[in-house]
Amino acid sequence: MNSFLKILVEFGLPVAAAIVMGIFIYALIKYILGGVVSKVKGMSGIISALDNRVKSMNNDMIKLDLLISHALSLRPDEDRIARADGKKDARRD
Repeated sequence: MNSFLKILVEFGLPVAAAIVMGIFIYALIKYILGGVVSKVKGMSGIISALDNRVKSMNNDMIKLDLLISHALSLRPDEDRIARADGKKDARRD
């Protein structure tokens, strides 16, 4: 508190008010960003879970495609199976 009064006496009210507003804005931005970061982390977890579901559904679709092709005595789409083995998006039908 002494340092604030010393700044007030030496530099005047406008400089002291600017310092107080700077501290207030810093605290406000820190509070807002803290909330945003926690929300983004939660969304990141949800997105990764959805990505895992899409990958497992894609693998299940390929298995079903192979089973149906075998049951109907059709030739399976080998290009589609090869695309599914890679890390890239296999949904290029």
